[in-house]
This record gives sequence, structure tokens and C-alpha cells, in this order.
Amino acid sequence: MSKPRLMIVIASTRPGRLGLPVARWFRERAEAQGSFAIDVVDLATLDLPFMDEPKHPRLRQYVHQHTKEWSARVDAADAFVFVMPEYNFGFTAPLKNAIDYLHSEWAYKPVGLVSYGGVSAGTRAAQMIKQVVTTLKMTPLTEAVSIPFIAQFIKDGQVEANETMETAAKVMLDELARWEAALRPLREEQREEQREEQREEIAQPAEPRFRCTRFAAHGSQEPRGIIRRPGVRRVAWRAGHLY
Repeated sequence: MSKPRLMIVIASTRPGRLGLPVARWFRERAEAQGSFAIDVVDLATLDLPFMDEPKHPRLRQYVHQHTKEWSARVDAADAFVFVMPEYNFGFTAPLKNAIDYLHSEWAYKPVGLVSYGGVSAGTRAAQMIKQVVTTLKMTPLTEAVSIPFIAQFIKDGQVEANETMETAAKVMLDELARWEAALRPLREEQREEQREEQREEIAQPAEPRFRCTRFAAHGSQEPRGIIRRPGVRRVAWRAGHLY
């Protein structure tokens, strides 16, 4: 049986960033721990444009090749670690953009946070991102790696970690492995539901492809004048949007 895939995402894209050595250090710890196959994504080289897909990502009807490739890569991952600095009490715009491109590809997967910064160790950014990932049905871990005054741990471009950092990395990786295994049945169930929806979509008659239904009753729970496409409105409603 192949190992589950852990995607390590480097969230900072600025020149001179310290996320690169931090990510290299954490990757070495993940490889030594041995539970995962590792995929490192550097958002600076991934270079996604600002969100440019015309349809809601819940539909997965992507038109751009960069989105299709990003979707496949995230979909193949079973767990995540975000290596992230703190900017003005928040996490980085490139990371938010990369998350917002997709929807169901993130679901039922655990995410660990390696944050770094000054006195706060990036913990305010870590707290901010939790409300985003839980909306996507991800599971952020309580266990985390929080590195204060990051510059003091960088020597000649490499991280020289202290005992606290090493212990935190090991504990978080162990928890990632537990949560990945616990959430696996939900991911498999979701994939089967998606395959079933695709089969239903293929089975729909070609015409009429769209129809408009007005709900005239006052106080109806359904909005008035929505455009309904067989098999699609039900999917989009789950995301809390109508597109």
C-alpha cells in the first residue's frame, strides 16, 4: 500500500523570505517520521494568477489549465502543512488565493500549521486561517509548530532548531498521520458521491439544458427566478451559493 501524500505549502512569496529554509527543515522532519510521501508546493513558483475562474469552484468546471493542474495536485493530497508567516495579524494573500481556487479538493483532510514571525510566532495568522479551512471541511490540528523571532534560528540559510521546535514538529506529524487515517473514509465517501454526480450529469438529456422556475408563493424558502440546471443547483446549494 502506498503512503498517504502530505503537501507542504510555502505561503510566502516575497524575495528574501524565510519560508524556504523553514520548509526545508520541516520536510526533513516529515521524511524522517516516515508516515507520508511528500509534495512541496512553493506558491512563488506555482505562480497562480488572482482567482480568474468564471464558475464557482464547487462545480469543478474549471476552464484554465493552471486551475486544472492545481486541482489535481490538491486532490491527490491526503494531508497538508502550511508554512506561513504573519502579515499584519493575518496570513498571506497568495495562500488565500490558492485556497479559494478550489473547494471540495480540500475537504476531509487535516492541516498542520508551521507559523513563524516575531514575538507572536505567527500565531495570530494561524488562528485567522482556521475559520477559512474549517469552512472547507478541513481539520486544523491543535498541535502546531510556532517559531518566534525566526531570524535567530536561521544560520547560513538553514534552520538550526531548538528542542521545542523539534518536539513540536514530531508531535504534529504524528497527529497528522492519525487524523489522515481517521478522515480517510469520509474522503472515499465524498469521491464516490462525486462519481455518482458525474454519472447523473452524463445521463441527463441534452435538451432542454436550462429552464427557469419562478416560485410565486410568498415566503417560499426557494429564491424567485433562479436558473436551474438539472443536477447542478443541488450541488451548488451545498456550498451556500447559487451560481
